[in-house]
Amino acid sequence: MLLRRLSVSLVLAVAALVAAAPAAMAHTELESSDPADGASLSAAPQQVRLKFGEAVTLPADPVRVTGPGGARWTVGKATVDGSTVTAPVRADGPAGAYVLDYTVVSDDGDQVKGSVRFTLTTAAGTSSGAPSSSSAAAVTSTAVSAADQTAGESSRFPAWAWIALAVAVVAVVAGVVAGRTRRS
Repeated sequence: MLLRRLSVSLVLAVAALVAAAPAAMAHTELESSDPADGASLSAAPQQVRLKFGEAVTLPADPVRVTGPGGARWTVGKATVDGSTVTAPVRADGPAGAYVLDYTVVSDDGDQVKGSVRFTLTTAAGTSSGAPSSSSAAAVTSTAVSAADQTAGESSRFPAWAWIALAVAVVAVVAGVVAGRTRRS
């Protein structure tokens, strides 16, 4: 009887832990970016900026920008100030669709990955002649929807949840075995 009560108590405790976990399982989300997702730029930016919902840290090679025909921008050393990541870029490539891929590490230690898509309306860098003296870009959209970014985020099930699930399964099996043993 004691083992059965203990098993039921353990199952209830694990259930409460899992029920309270959704907030802990959430990863940071990209709140805004420059260039913004879906933006149309008349000139290439000299830096990219990503603002997240919480403080982040940077892994190696956190920002990459690629474009038409495999064009790849040179990305300088990215820096982080709390929840904002900034990286200088040197653009080189034709007009067209570009993708800024990012990877950051959230407070819970998980990598968060995503992409920001934008378009250059004129060629950038040395292949198009002298770069524009103005680095200000005409951005048609100034904010990134957090919902659009969640698709690119890490969706890995956290290790602690697997452990809690395993403990719950063991507790249920132990309760069933103990109940059958007592009846025999």
